[in-house]
Amino acid sequence: MTFKALLLEEADGKVSSKITDLDEAQLPEGEVLVRVSHSTLNYKDGMILNGIGRLVRAYPHVPGVDMAGTVAESASPDFKEGDEVLLTGYRYGEVHWGGYAELTRVRADWLVKMPRGLTPRHAMAVGTAGFTSMQSLIALEAHGLTPEKGTVLVTGATGGVGSVAVAILANLGYSVAGTTGKADAHDYLKELGATEVIDRAELADLPSKPLDSTRWAGAIDTVGGNTLAHLLTQMDYGASVASCGLAGGNKLETTVIPFLLRAVNLLGIDSVNCTRDLREEVWRRISTDLPMEKLEATIVPAKLEDLPDLGAAILKGGIKGRVVVEIG
Repeated sequence: MTFKALLLEEADGKVSSKITDLDEAQLPEGEVLVRVSHSTLNYKDGMILNGIGRLVRAYPHVPGVDMAGTVAESASPDFKEGDEVLLTGYRYGEVHWGGYAELTRVRADWLVKMPRGLTPRHAMAVGTAGFTSMQSLIALEAHGLTPEKGTVLVTGATGGVGSVAVAILANLGYSVAGTTGKADAHDYLKELGATEVIDRAELADLPSKPLDSTRWAGAIDTVGGNTLAHLLTQMDYGASVASCGLAGGNKLETTVIPFLLRAVNLLGIDSVNCTRDLREEVWRRISTDLPMEKLEATIVPAKLEDLPDLGAAILKGGIKGRVVVEIG
């Protein structure tokens, strides 16, 4: 059986892509064959599509770190033909061939059954980015965050993680502030539920002192770098920051003062290798706590043919919301 896929190839150190037909026999090993209906575009996908960071070591390669679809064949007792499933994490689309294809074969223990009330299209509007948003909120809640505590800051709020985070937080009754460098994105963030929109330049420089006036009851930081260092100085006593991105750099220049004098918690978020129990809980919470009408407003529809251009755009901050790739 042949199927259509976006294939990456490398020559002379440069990565190129093409839409081509592949044979089912070329797929990697795995217990479950899935007919893919939708995928999405994350920042990591943009890096992979452009050959950045050596995330892919073996070519030719089918990228796409997320996918949703229907089981076509299964050698696992946990899944049967016709089951709707989704997959994020496990370095899928990076080490293992991914979801930018009409067919994929994967390990059964990587798959999650589609939660009740969630469609494949909406699951991929969530994708790894939205999954990370909910995982971050669960971590903040476990460290005491409630709507009554005060305003929660979301950095990089127009991106995939940020957009979903704002929508979820607002839906749960939180006061939400979002940072953005896009002057035309204020209405977009207000529609998602942000009560305050902040120019990202306010947090872009390293802080001038180890502690600033307290401002935030919690934060979901997708930027890292100077932005993370700056917001750490503004956290309320005992507040937590969920660190889940590095669009602004992977170096953190800070002091221990916020941790010692204000008992601030810095929480690392990893959506790739988190436990299966947590993964299922995150998707359950997404299906109940994320308003689908707000999610729908973030969707940018795309086809496989659009991905090379979109992959370049997301690396430059040129994507607002969530790209949903219609494949099947």
